[in-house]
Amino acid sequence: MRRPRAFLAAVGEVAGALLTPTGLAGAALEASWMGLHLGLYPLGLLGPRASDRRQGYRLGHLPPSQRGLAIQNVEAAETPILLVHGMVDNRSIFTVLRRGLVRRGFGRIETINYSIFTGDVRAAAADLGAEVERIVEETGYERIHVIGHSMGGLIARYYVTRLGGDQHVHTLVTLGTPHQGSYLAYTWNNGLTRQLRPRSALMKELAAPVAECQTRFLVYWSDLDQVVVPQHNAALHHPDLNVHNVALHGVGHMSLPITSSVVHGISTALAHLDTSGATVTPGVSSLGSRRTTATRKPRSGPAIPGRVDPAG
Repeated sequence: MRRPRAFLAAVGEVAGALLTPTGLAGAALEASWMGLHLGLYPLGLLGPRASDRRQGYRLGHLPPSQRGLAIQNVEAAETPILLVHGMVDNRSIFTVLRRGLVRRGFGRIETINYSIFTGDVRAAAADLGAEVERIVEETGYERIHVIGHSMGGLIARYYVTRLGGDQHVHTLVTLGTPHQGSYLAYTWNNGLTRQLRPRSALMKELAAPVAECQTRFLVYWSDLDQVVVPQHNAALHHPDLNVHNVALHGVGHMSLPITSSVVHGISTALAHLDTSGATVTPGVSSLGSRRTTATRKPRSGPAIPGRVDPAG
């Protein structure tokens, strides 16, 4: 009985978020982007991976927006970024985010595809580890950044916290990831969806202690997420992890990687490196110390929803 009540309560929360000017605008944006994404989907199937790389260290040919980061912090600009998509998706979901990162001066962005028939988060995390280690060996950077959308963030979190991946991942950004599971996973019954349910064996394993994890986490969740139910399950709370949760209002699940405030927030965080996860530039808010920072409550009043920045 508890499960239906919790599901209905979560549906009510989404309805409340939707019935605001921001929520209605966000729902319209979600529908538009889903239509465009369906058109891009076949292109994202071409090849197992793709890469945006800046050749050499010459800066004269770069526009000011790209040149600035490379001049200010060449290490941050050249640290590789790996993008990991969600369930039954492919790297085309990152079309806007990838362009945005390139425009902001990041010199190497990798996108990969894993199989739509993936049936186990743990196995997918091991495969992700092999991909991370390939990038580390190829570039010479001992630690890279990973950005995961939806289940891609959960795969990356398992790699970082259970398979020792924190040695190679400086920052993990998750977008709409079911960190505490989703009741939507009860609508289909297979090995993978059973892992994605609240209080599953996988969720309990991820909640176990994580000794001295070096990775910092930047976690985005939205009160209009129609895939993670209840929506606040996309926030990450773990006493051993350095986590900064960012709550958004009126942004759909598929729209998270194209929202301008998300692209800007990720770019700002990845432009500043240190070992603890705090920023190193005066005037820029720290991501916090080695603990989970409080999640900000989504705004319920009128506001401008996260805009799409087609050029990033």
